[in-house]
Amino acid sequence: MNSQINVLEKIETQSIISSSLPSLVGNTPLLPLEKIGQHLNPQVSLYAKAEWFNPSGSVKDRPALNIILEALERGEFSEGQHLLDSTSGNMGIAYATFGATLGIPVTLILPSNASKERIQILEALGAELILTDPLEGTDGAIKKAMQLSKQEPGRYFYANQYDNPNNWKAHYQTTGPEILQQTGQSITHFVAGLGTSGTLTGVARYLRQNLPQIEIIGVQPDGPLHGVEGLKHMASAIQPGIYDPTTPDRIIHVSTEESYCMVRRLAREEGYFVGVSSGSAAVAALRVAEELDRGNLVTIFPDAGFKYLSDEELWKES
Repeated sequence: MNSQINVLEKIETQSIISSSLPSLVGNTPLLPLEKIGQHLNPQVSLYAKAEWFNPSGSVKDRPALNIILEALERGEFSEGQHLLDSTSGNMGIAYATFGATLGIPVTLILPSNASKERIQILEALGAELILTDPLEGTDGAIKKAMQLSKQEPGRYFYANQYDNPNNWKAHYQTTGPEILQQTGQSITHFVAGLGTSGTLTGVARYLRQNLPQIEIIGVQPDGPLHGVEGLKHMASAIQPGIYDPTTPDRIIHVSTEESYCMVRRLAREEGYFVGVSSGSAAVAALRVAEELDRGNLVTIFPDAGFKYLSDEELWKES
């Protein structure tokens, strides 16, 4: 009897906490990129959405929270069941943050070459970590997560961020409306990196419903071997189930070196201390802006630079 009461109390507590969490995620600021864009035509504006203002420090708070809350709403979690997923780092940190808040144990699969800071943060948050072969990248982590979910379905709720529609729906419901409101519906181009593709997919679907003429640009590394954590080279990787290649009007490929250089420029010229995928996004957005006589561009900066400080190559001047 007491165990039943404890379970009911836990469910009630989860319900109270989960109802307040959405108000803490999103509504991130839109920052101007004035210094790196000072050579642009005066009628062209360039902005980035600063997603490190989310509770766990990245854009992944949006899909992680939506995936968890939808699963709780549908009763997909059993008592003591672990949330399981593969991650390159940020999604895992978001899962672990909300898992700790809601009393949900979290098991994460990630490549062993994930940044030292990411692994330390995940361990501090109490997540169970399984590290995979770094040479297999995020695809190796995905395969391992799928294997575990099939082997022990009773132990794990497999969140599957790459195929879960609640990933892109989080951006359709929050990121897209925020951008439209913050730009006064004047945005002409949206630029976003491709990892799970959730950000680009969700935002693009929302913006196109409201601004049919908007141009959507995807960003990915220029080859399968790259140093941009969080982004995928779609031609050589396992494509996420939520990825629709017809969503972007075009794709811009960015090299690791360009991304690293831009991260340093953003820190030293704009005062924006960002991660590597933000550097890739800025490189691509600047290329698009340089083509225009008039326009209002918005890109996404997924996280800050704190989780990359141990990467000496990133901060070393070439």
